[in-house]
Amino acid sequence: MCFRAKNLYNEANYVIRQEFILNGEYISYNKMNFEFKTHENYKLCFSQPANCTLRLLDKNWKSYFRAIEDWKEHPNKYLGMPKFPKYLPKDGRFPWMIPNNQLVYDYEKSSIYIRNRLLNDFDWKCRCFGRPIQVRFIPKGTCYVMEIVYEIEVPDQPSESNHIAAIDIGVDNLITMSNNIGKRPIIVNGKILKSINQQYNKQRAKLQSEMMKINKKNWSKRLDSLTFKRFCRVKNYMHNTSAFVMKWCKENNIDTLVVGKNDTWKQGKKNMQNFTFIPYEMLLEQLKYKCENAGIKYVEVNEAYTSGTSYLDDEVPTKENYNKKRRITRGLFQAEDMLINADVNGSLQIMRKVFPDSYTGYGIEVDLTPIIINVVKAA
Repeated sequence: MCFRAKNLYNEANYVIRQEFILNGEYISYNKMNFEFKTHENYKLCFSQPANCTLRLLDKNWKSYFRAIEDWKEHPNKYLGMPKFPKYLPKDGRFPWMIPNNQLVYDYEKSSIYIRNRLLNDFDWKCRCFGRPIQVRFIPKGTCYVMEIVYEIEVPDQPSESNHIAAIDIGVDNLITMSNNIGKRPIIVNGKILKSINQQYNKQRAKLQSEMMKINKKNWSKRLDSLTFKRFCRVKNYMHNTSAFVMKWCKENNIDTLVVGKNDTWKQGKKNMQNFTFIPYEMLLEQLKYKCENAGIKYVEVNEAYTSGTSYLDDEVPTKENYNKKRRITRGLFQAEDMLINADVNGSLQIMRKVFPDSYTGYGIEVDLTPIIINVVKAA
């Protein structure tokens, strides 16, 4: 079914692209859905899942149009002109989605029943913390993952920000979290992620070298399995990290979490391998939705100039104050009168960007000495 969904996505995408290129007009979802009801790929996906596929394609095109408008006004925010939604690989797969009108959830048995001709014989026992609105089957290389999308009630966000934590994201130190309540900063070790990636890269290179000698191919089912295993290990580490952050914030009554973000994380050459294989967006998304569920205000801010300006010297993180030479050695930043952990300084400057008067003046020795945490043991 995921293969059929891919075929429908590509066919509809082709029709939309040609109409837009040749006539400058966009085919809306309603018109596309009406026209495709007689198409073979639409029928093979069944009508309701096919609707979900076309809706997602429509969403991708609308995102493209918004990006184009924003690019015209703010070209500096982008690495280049946004492009049309791409075609999916010919032998690829696309998520097959079932909407809520084909779902029945039995709260007593904790079971989801799917009203679909293809899945009549399936009955899954599962935990669901709210009203299910969609079930989707996601292709993951060597297997398919069933995801249940459900609605829950979330608490209101705080109107004021008094107890604040700020996070700086990196490689060796995955996150460095400081605060304005007098607690010691916390560093979550990122070297375990580097180890996972390095192990994966070595095994992949070895397998690809052997395959090129034997059959001139550079990919196989074994590599699919290896890649999926690496993905699961990384995702697990990210979930453990975000869960640890949420637990700490709740225990210390944090009402606002500020996270520094860099839009060019994956563009540098020096740490290309490390940055490319660490899914920071996954971590940010996890922190965001877990903050919403916990009633904690979540704020993202560009981390520019936070690593080369001094928090202890009351410097505003701007280009005029930036001096990267003060990061004198690995992990240390030279303030006017003392050395400070460079990532702790960066996280405090991230907090200052959003809340300039957030620091409450607790003892310097306690406030600036970080604790290093391993959220899971190294393999």
